[in-house]
Amino acid sequence: MPSKSPRSDAARKENMAMALNLFMGAAGVVVWYLIYRQLPDVSQWLTYSLLSISQGSHLGHSVEFFLYDTPKVMMLLFIVVFGVGIIRSFFTPEKTRAFLSGKSEFAGNVFAALLGIVTPFCSCSAVPLFIGFVTAGVPLGVTFSFLIAAPMVNEIALGLLYGLLGWQVAAIYMGTGLFIAISAGWVIGRLNLENHVEDWVTQANMAEVETQEETLTWNDRVVYGWEAVKEIIGRVWIYVILGIAVGAGIHGFVPEGVMAAIMGKGSWWSVPLSVTIGVPMYSNAAGIIPVVEALLGKGAALGSVLAFMMSVIALSLPEIVILRKVLKPRLIAVFVGVVACGILMVGYLFNTIL
Repeated sequence: MPSKSPRSDAARKENMAMALNLFMGAAGVVVWYLIYRQLPDVSQWLTYSLLSISQGSHLGHSVEFFLYDTPKVMMLLFIVVFGVGIIRSFFTPEKTRAFLSGKSEFAGNVFAALLGIVTPFCSCSAVPLFIGFVTAGVPLGVTFSFLIAAPMVNEIALGLLYGLLGWQVAAIYMGTGLFIAISAGWVIGRLNLENHVEDWVTQANMAEVETQEETLTWNDRVVYGWEAVKEIIGRVWIYVILGIAVGAGIHGFVPEGVMAAIMGKGSWWSVPLSVTIGVPMYSNAAGIIPVVEALLGKGAALGSVLAFMMSVIALSLPEIVILRKVLKPRLIAVFVGVVACGILMVGYLFNTIL
């Protein structure tokens, strides 16, 4: 009787592992949905029954917001990061660099901005890949399109905006964010500022390393998704908690109309003020979106809030400090100025039409 080949045994084990992962994934989605549906009732019970906080009080509103939004945002973050982690298993930095290096400048701006959506980096962690693009010979304007889009228009921002504020706000944010990333990168590329990159970057030679293309099975990609969940949520959870805490304070204690007066659409200075407030802050999309949710709930205008959010995650001071190691001051000033102009345009546009 012929013995089974090692290859057939390996294939059978691989199929069994994939079937088990699919079953566990389907069961996990059902459990996720059932828990998600119960969050409003659970947060109210914890706030007013277990903690005995007076219903209708400022503290009650804040605590209920915090106890509801914390698990909600974390659950949305979990499902979004896992799903896009699987998608990202098809993209590697090497593939990305090779893909962008062969494109014309404007097409490169578009593709670099689109690639930024599937790379869930904060503004600081996108800088090393930015350096890799420059040293690999990718045009400077194209690298800036990626640097802007990666933190600002990533899947975490879009997934959370969709889950918390609806598809319309998510679509507006994606469209305007991509517009800023593409147009700002194109403008910077037209200014011919390559000589304002620090010399050590332009002189660095990328070692030509031949790498064997790794073939991943679907089981490997599921594992990759789990690893993305552990890595990204492990990195951003503290910002999520802090952002929700700030949002809870705004939701419970800031009187109605105050945010409308500060970040409303009635005053010309509301948009630049929103950007000015946002730039010194440092957070990522997961941490700032609960604050955005609370601001909109208190009457702040959508354009001002979008400008605030974009400035926090695309023009943070820590990012600028890191970029100073790579770029000379004039190029940094151009980068900040062009992106800030794009953000101001978005803020004024949506304050005008909505």
